[in-house]
Amino acid sequence: MLNVGVYSARFSTITETILVQARDPSQLALEIENAIDQLRFDDAWRAYEKHVHMDGLPRRSVLSKLITGLAESCDNHWLNQSYNVASHAFEEKYELLDKEPLIYLSLTLARCALPDLAINVVRKLIKMEAYPPVAALSAVVAHMCQTDTGTFLAADLVMEIGYLFQNNRVDPRKKSNRPLLSMKPSSFTFNIVLTASLLFGITRKAEQLLELMPRIRVKPEGNLLIVMARVYEKNGRKDEIQKLKRHVDEACGLSESEFRQFYDCLLSCHLKFGDLDTTVDMVLHMLRKGKNAKQSLEAAKAVLETVENRKKYLPCEKTGAESNSCSLDKSVSNTQMLKYAPFFKDKSFARIELEARQLLKLLSDKLHEQIGLVKSEQGILHPTETMYAKLVKAFLEADKISALASFLVKASKEDSPVSIESSFVVQVINACISLGLLEQAHDLLDEMRFSGIRVGSAIYSTLLKAYCREGQHEDDITALLKDAQQAGIQLDASCYEDLIQSRVRHSNTTGALHLYKELKNLDVLKSAHKEFEILAEDRYSNEPDLTTRLVEEFRSGHMVDHAVHDWNNVIHFFCKKRLMHDAHKALNKMRALGHVPNAQTFHSLITAYAAIGGKYVEVTDIWGEMKVMASSRSMKFDQELLDSLLYCFVRGGFFLRAMEVIEMMEKSKMFIDKYKYKSLWLKYHRTMYKGKAPKVQTEHN
Repeated sequence: MLNVGVYSARFSTITETILVQARDPSQLALEIENAIDQLRFDDAWRAYEKHVHMDGLPRRSVLSKLITGLAESCDNHWLNQSYNVASHAFEEKYELLDKEPLIYLSLTLARCALPDLAINVVRKLIKMEAYPPVAALSAVVAHMCQTDTGTFLAADLVMEIGYLFQNNRVDPRKKSNRPLLSMKPSSFTFNIVLTASLLFGITRKAEQLLELMPRIRVKPEGNLLIVMARVYEKNGRKDEIQKLKRHVDEACGLSESEFRQFYDCLLSCHLKFGDLDTTVDMVLHMLRKGKNAKQSLEAAKAVLETVENRKKYLPCEKTGAESNSCSLDKSVSNTQMLKYAPFFKDKSFARIELEARQLLKLLSDKLHEQIGLVKSEQGILHPTETMYAKLVKAFLEADKISALASFLVKASKEDSPVSIESSFVVQVINACISLGLLEQAHDLLDEMRFSGIRVGSAIYSTLLKAYCREGQHEDDITALLKDAQQAGIQLDASCYEDLIQSRVRHSNTTGALHLYKELKNLDVLKSAHKEFEILAEDRYSNEPDLTTRLVEEFRSGHMVDHAVHDWNNVIHFFCKKRLMHDAHKALNKMRALGHVPNAQTFHSLITAYAAIGGKYVEVTDIWGEMKVMASSRSMKFDQELLDSLLYCFVRGGFFLRAMEVIEMMEKSKMFIDKYKYKSLWLKYHRTMYKGKAPKVQTEHN
């Protein structure tokens, strides 16, 4: 019996020891650390769950190691789990969270294309008052801006942070404000977001960022002027671009590419507003400068020397963080392997700032590829075929044939084509013929003849053949034949054959015989006619670039209502001044004149009401108008417009309307920032459902 009792006591002691060890938080914490070191993430996660269940969150060092270890895997599953650990700790006991692990987590989430989680981590850091320095913030933003959703969120993030500093809210003289001031977005940060916003078409948020910059005293760098111009061009702010022109012309250090981008914006904006006179003046000025440069041998040598020096020295002119940027793709891709240890040692975040600059360079290069109206030859700007095509199309749509002819005459005097048949004038007339605009082509041909501009014989033959194919143009054919004879134009044999067949079809045997005798009397060998036909067929089967571009422009069917941009600017001006009554009067006048408001019109009104606050019934009325327009016309609802609507409805407590907007956004597969709207709801409506339910359920309730 004694032995049994001793054995029983010993067994009880062993069991109790095992249970104590199993419930010892320090043992579980050690197991978490060892599992992370050995990359056994499943074991680490199970140990973490046990620790939370038994004793709550582990100590600070273990929590940091778990967050960074899971983030280092760059696996989406473990990245989400790392984010969940940080979120849980933030809700339960945020004192256990360190700043550096959270910055590393947000950077890794952004790099692995999880921008919605990355922005939430930054928001948690700000709430904790553990402000990330601007170098780290710029790196997170740069990685977020590689996708459209990430760019949309990055613009929101920079605005949220910028609002903390606007109107001198933060006193820089106070020592306690230094950590907060270290997070203030820089010109470089704005440059990243604005460049990406242009690439992904998020232009109205980009303009809001531009308006924020002076309010937080951020001065734009020289290259940021070009990005600003592109934002204003996309939003139709012609006056703002004109204001920038002086700064661009006086700016030092702007490259030839940046000048190209600015004048591309300027031309595009003039076309958008239908300002053809100014556009023509700019194009002719470019042609004149190009002609003068070609005629001056000394100027040509100077330009060549400049280009050669630039090619030789420019890639080597690298300073600071911009060095080693020649192999951008390779260096950026290697950042996927960044571990936490080297990240933690880099206290100034110089390495990730270099990554951000490389990513901005990639974004800028992609944006540069969108230049379509201006090209550069030996340092001189020239209009492209696309520019000519858009300008000619604008003249034809406005039915300004005389003005177009005047422009063609002046352009032909400045331009010096290789041959008459490849001249600007001939290509435009040929494009009109290809589009079936025979009357306009004939008018232009007459204007060129009166002005003494040679156009060659092929274009006469082409127009006559087009008349013959369509029929019912006997008077035009007779007049054109007479003009050709007076101009000494010799038509080819195939043209005479088409003319003869046309006269026969119209029972005009006398005219057919006359043409036949004229063909016989021509002192041109048949073989020469065949060679001409082969040359002409080959030429027009491979249409010149301008002809092709002009035909494409017309066949795209895109018609521009220039007055809409003018009215949008008027409404936007009143909205910025918070003169909403005047803004609505302008909107009514715009409709009365037959111009249809677009997404930009409504966005100006909604953002103005959001800034005023308390005008949510008015926003609901606008939403009703938008739905009616969407059902009757093909009005496009973009993410920027719907997001601004959703903000107003959630803030004002109009949740039925908010659900309508959410339904529309989900239908179009648009991203919804749930964290932002949850925070907004908690801020304004936390106590909405406390107390008794009201007897009468109003829309607000």
